[in-house]
Amino acid sequence: MNDFISLGIQPKYADALKEQSISEPTPIQVETIPVLLNGEDVIGQAQTGTGKTMAFLLPMLAKIDKEKESIQSLIVTPTRELAIQVTAELNQLVSASNEEINVLAVYGGQDVEKQIKRLKNKAVHIVIGTPGRILDHVRRGTIDFSEVSFLVLDEADQMLHIGFFDEVESIIRETPYTRQTALFSATMSKDIRKIGKRYMNNSLNVQIREKEKIVEEIHQEVVETTDRGKLDALSQTIHDVQPFLGIIFCRTKRRVSKLHMDLKARGFLVDELHGDLSQAKREGVMKKFRDAKIQLLIATDVAARGLDVEGVTHVFNYDIPEDVESYIHRIGRTGRAGKDGLAITFVALKDKQALEMIEKGIERSLPRREVEVSPSSGQSSSRSKEKSESVKERREKNIQASRERSAKGGRGRRGSGKSGDRNESSGRSTSRSDSRRSDGRSSSGMGSSGGPAGRGSSSAGRRSGGGSSRSGGRNSSSSSNSGGRRGRS
Repeated sequence: MNDFISLGIQPKYADALKEQSISEPTPIQVETIPVLLNGEDVIGQAQTGTGKTMAFLLPMLAKIDKEKESIQSLIVTPTRELAIQVTAELNQLVSASNEEINVLAVYGGQDVEKQIKRLKNKAVHIVIGTPGRILDHVRRGTIDFSEVSFLVLDEADQMLHIGFFDEVESIIRETPYTRQTALFSATMSKDIRKIGKRYMNNSLNVQIREKEKIVEEIHQEVVETTDRGKLDALSQTIHDVQPFLGIIFCRTKRRVSKLHMDLKARGFLVDELHGDLSQAKREGVMKKFRDAKIQLLIATDVAARGLDVEGVTHVFNYDIPEDVESYIHRIGRTGRAGKDGLAITFVALKDKQALEMIEKGIERSLPRREVEVSPSSGQSSSRSKEKSESVKERREKNIQASRERSAKGGRGRRGSGKSGDRNESSGRSTSRSDSRRSDGRSSSGMGSSGGPAGRGSSSAGRRSGGGSSRSGGRNSSSSSNSGGRRGRS
């Protein structure tokens, strides 16, 4: 059986991992750690959440010379969140092993002057950062990579996908030609191959096929809806499945913010994560999510890249992913460490082709979930229900009042013979007409004087169950038609 010591990791680091309940290496660690310890370049391809971070951190720590007061290792990440996460894992290893290795994270949203002060006053052995802030320090002349011997490009596919190709090349050129390079990615794109060919020395390609495992272990469903009905369908689904922690993916920052406002208004414990937030806000959101103080995190793909949060039970694709790899990356946020996970994708008619592409890519047809939207699924629906009931109550009161007035009026006018009967009939007609007007609906009286108004009156009379009284006179007909016009306006 493989363990970390047999891979060449020092016992102090193996013990530090045991304190985190990590005793058995993952496939990507088994394949890459010995190669990196041997000083070779590696391109490691595996899905997020398969242990890629430890695959490069452990060999990196083994190569640090604590006596040298210079930056010896550099880790480049696409997002601030991933930089923070990698820094936390590295500091945990360093602390548990009682090593005096100094680590510095540099990324946007932090005070650059504090970073400069740290670089000047204290020896830093390992730097972890995002491309923009790293190059900012390079331009300022506040950081020196001339003695870097180990360079890591983490989540390289995402870094290049969001437009950091030129920045990555500039950073690589700041490091010595003799350095060792490790590139880790979930996919193998044309740009990654280009980087490997230009800047890596006989790199070993390690590919761990975890896609099938992720697809098999996570239960996946599709909710067929419309763009207009998607919010209600999501709200009802959340009520139905009751996630402990869930991530909702949207395609753009604007969509994230809009959905955040909508779900918050419906009483859900939600927050948003995207690139327009300040760093302090982003860190605060992630802390609340990890501490389960919010139930749902609404995020873009970029913001959630590389995030590994324990306890995520559900993933909701509010916007369908653009490709199969993105779909697998998203659903891989749940079902971690052998636990159950559920991924639900909301699909409108225009998404049919994208869904077919995903189903073809994962080689399975996704089951459909039936969602019956009830008023309780959203606060706005509840308000609509209350409003509807209120209108109904007012309408019934108005009808009752009209009937009472009609009854009084009928008794006063009632005479003998057919004429009195016709007047009573006319009174009933006026009562029903008044009740319709009180509800704000278009209504015509029972009288018929010919023409379009007369036909409308006759039709209204038949619907209400009354007769068509021609002896009601022009005054009755005029009154009814006038009421109809007011109702229509």
